[in-house]
Parts: sequence; C-alpha cells; structure tokens
Amino acid sequence: MKLLLAICTIVAATLAGAADKPAAVPPAPVSVKGEVLEVVDAASFTYLRLKTADGEVWASVPRTPVKKGAQVTIENAMIMQDFKSKSLNRTFPVIYLGNLAGAARGAQHAGGDMANPHSGSVKPVDAPDVRIPKAKGANALTVAEIVTKGAALKDKPVLVRGKIVKYNEGIMGKNWIHLRDGSGSAADNTNDVLVTTVNPTKLGDVVTVKGVVHTDKDFGAGYSYKVLIEDATLQQ
Repeated sequence: MKLLLAICTIVAATLAGAADKPAAVPPAPVSVKGEVLEVVDAASFTYLRLKTADGEVWASVPRTPVKKGAQVTIENAMIMQDFKSKSLNRTFPVIYLGNLAGAARGAQHAGGDMANPHSGSVKPVDAPDVRIPKAKGANALTVAEIVTKGAALKDKPVLVRGKIVKYNEGIMGKNWIHLRDGSGSAADNTNDVLVTTVNPTKLGDVVTVKGVVHTDKDFGAGYSYKVLIEDATLQQ
C-alpha cells in the first residue's frame, strides 16, 4: 500500500489541475495484478475493483467479460487521480486505465472515459470524398502539407481547415480531433492529422484550426505520433 501511495503522490503533482487545463505527459505505464472483487460494465468499458498485493484498487479496461474471483493483469496502465467516468457519473479518487492481458486489442485506453484517440474503436465519419477549401491567412496549409513537412514545421504555428472525422472528448484534459481536408493519401497516412484542443466541437463539423506543430510526441502507453497539432483553437 505504501508503494501505491507513493505513486499516487507523484501522479497528483503531475496531473494537478488536469480537469481545467491540458495535462502534462502522463507517467510511464505500469502493470497491475489482482483478484477481481467487483465488476461494473458501462458504455464501452469495464470497471474492476481488484484485490492486489498492495491493497484494493480500481481499474478500467475496454469492455470485456470478466468474472468475480478471476485473477487478472492490467497491462500498460496509467494511474489517474480524481477520474470522472461520464458513463457512470462517478469519480474515482485513483484508478488504473489500461488493457486486460489476453483480451482483444481492438481498443485501448488513453486516459479518459473513451478509447485511444488514434485507435479504431471509435469509427471515423465516412468521409472518403472530403473536399475542404484551404484556409486563408498567415501560415495556412493543407493537412497533407503539415504531415509531410512536419520536421520543418516543428514548433511553428499553422492554420488548417478541415472536417472532423473522429472526436474524443476529455482525454488528459484535452479534446482529440482527427482532421481531413481531402489532401494527401490514406495509403501513406498523409490525409489525416491529429489535433488537441480544449475547445468543444463535434464529429462532422468543418473547422479552422490554429495551433502549433509538434513532432515525435510520446504520450506513454504506446501512444506516439510523428506529427500533430497541439493547444489549438477552433473556429467554424
């Protein structure tokens, strides 16, 4: 239990204020082993109360059948404090967000009450024929230009207009958007760029994004991106 308390103290300092502003890069993932004492299914996820060597803890994994009394391992888990599950309308003081060892890998956690913002578990809008005019103004570029010129654009502001084809809200204090404008190719992944923002929006909206290009960003738990736009502001 002392180990758990020490970890939680570190996480509390790292994630302080996460509900009100973008969070820092989360701590390295861990594994948790224990006996299942309670199972709560909600939306796309299963919440497990576990008896571990360090005491009882809560964990959340992509929804899967789990029985009480089972011995399980939660892999690639991130510890979150004061985690609000929207589907349960419940706040967990401390919870491990990860994946159940041996379960199907179709979805993965990324620190929110929904799946990895780059996974296939949240189906993108069917938008093969997206044709969005290029944004006008300083630093205006297409999606393909940003993806292919990421190294040269690193830490520089850009302006891009596109359609939101995937949207995950409230992950690590941010909203995660996949944006397409019809440029680039799915064959080499130049037709889609990831954007993080605190501005609310919705799937299918066409927006103008202003933010800073970052490259080789690793959020832990295997979630790394060659090019993305962070701390963006959105305009319709």
